[in-house]
Amino acid sequence: MTYIAQQPKEQIIEDYARYVNPGRVEVYRQMGVDFVPGRREGVWLWDVDGSRRLLNCRTSGGVFNLGHRPPRVVEAVKRALDELDVGDHMLMSEMRAVLAKRLAELTPGDIQYTTFSPGGAEAIDVAIKLARGYTRRPKVISVRKGYHGHTGFALAAGEDVFRSKFGPMPPGFLKVPFGDADALERVVDEETAAVIIETIPATAGILIPPDDYFPRVRALCDRAGAVLILDEVQAGLGRTGRMWAIEEWGVVPDVLVIGKGLSGGVYPMSATCHRPHLDRFFQENPFIHLSSFGGAALGCVASLAMLDQITEPGFLEHVRAMGKRFAAGFADLKARHPIVAEVRQRGLMIGFELCDDRLGPLMTMALGANGVLAVFADFRPSTIQIMPPLIIQPDEVDYVLSALDRSCEMLSQMDLDALPELLLPLTL
Repeated sequence: MTYIAQQPKEQIIEDYARYVNPGRVEVYRQMGVDFVPGRREGVWLWDVDGSRRLLNCRTSGGVFNLGHRPPRVVEAVKRALDELDVGDHMLMSEMRAVLAKRLAELTPGDIQYTTFSPGGAEAIDVAIKLARGYTRRPKVISVRKGYHGHTGFALAAGEDVFRSKFGPMPPGFLKVPFGDADALERVVDEETAAVIIETIPATAGILIPPDDYFPRVRALCDRAGAVLILDEVQAGLGRTGRMWAIEEWGVVPDVLVIGKGLSGGVYPMSATCHRPHLDRFFQENPFIHLSSFGGAALGCVASLAMLDQITEPGFLEHVRAMGKRFAAGFADLKARHPIVAEVRQRGLMIGFELCDDRLGPLMTMALGANGVLAVFADFRPSTIQIMPPLIIQPDEVDYVLSALDRSCEMLSQMDLDALPELLLPLTL
């Protein structure tokens, strides 16, 4: 059976509008984005009608770290289907134990225990529940323009643009600016259960903190007895050229949340990994958190195959090398195009900053016309998020740089004041 292009493209779009999300289709039409993913392989996505292809520099925030349909992960899951299913979440699980042990070996410091979830937002919920349950305190501090997901406590820790439509949020949540340890120090107190931060906030525009920021955050949490939760759903698993982004600052969190790329884009998986002292709460309440599909056996198999690949000798060196190739190209682009303000980068986690907020949506469209899928940051529309698969090759890096060059040239010739206002944001 063929799963791609069972119907003509226009029929797919019509059915999506009629039965899934008509508002989203309307946004796509206004922005001139009518791309429906069909064939997918490596760094590439093809339109369902085969008319064009895009090099994926969005990767769904890192879901496709190994590209689309990574052969080793796909083959591992195919083999596992001869023996396994998702498993019963209430029972002990061999595959969950194997994967949790592997994560304990790879995560920073003495992190030992893992609770599995299907997605990053649920994993964040677990982290906040654990912090509140362990400390018996109400206060949770996050950073402005941070993003942790769209469910429960994860939504409460995020920005009003996502949560304001749903009525009052749970009490006890407040925010401070990212990178400002002095502001954090003013609000961390004996009522603080947790401080939760994306190591490199992506939706805020790929922000890089001052060198002393995370060591100071760690010290503040230690002094107040608060739990430090780091969200590496996007920044972890090799994205920055290190296994974990926080390694650059030499800090061990109490809880590390990972997801997106955890299972190679083949099966929904995320993980909340925590240090031994916190596990007292789960030992006293062993069934306090349940998830029917958290740590599904098939997902564990996919995750183990993914980890085998990214821990092979040379893998992270390749990520760093491709990051340097991008950096050299960015320097050239900035020198030749005044609309490029700066580039914030760690490995293959890149914020390509333009000189005007209006340029972000336009650059998203221009890149699409030039064969690259990349989108602007929701909370900083002047920033284009460039997060290609970690397996990207030198000629593919050059393809992206060439597309950026052509797109910058296109935008440089536009009179922004003469353009109609973009009425709706493009959130992909």
